[in-house]
Amino acid sequence: MPKAMARHILVKTEAEAAQLKKRIAGGEAFDVLARKHSLCPSGKKGGDLGEVRPGQMVRSIDQAIFKKPLREVHGPIKSQFGYHLVQVFYRD
Repeated sequence: MPKAMARHILVKTEAEAAQLKKRIAGGEAFDVLARKHSLCPSGKKGGDLGEVRPGQMVRSIDQAIFKKPLREVHGPIKSQFGYHLVQVFYRD
């Protein structure tokens, strides 16, 4: 079964996610912003989700992790929890 290593930031609004994405593009560290802004418990680990397998995450995040290009910051992606920025490091 495929697996991937990813990290994400979860916030309440699309505007907040878009602003964080701009800050990352401007050179700010993803993990530092995740620790400061993410509503997900993974924020304490810089947004690190560890290794995930298909079906472990909500569908919209699963799609980003297993179908989008590696190492790019994807999002804002809407889910029932809020808006996510997702970055995938590798897939097996």
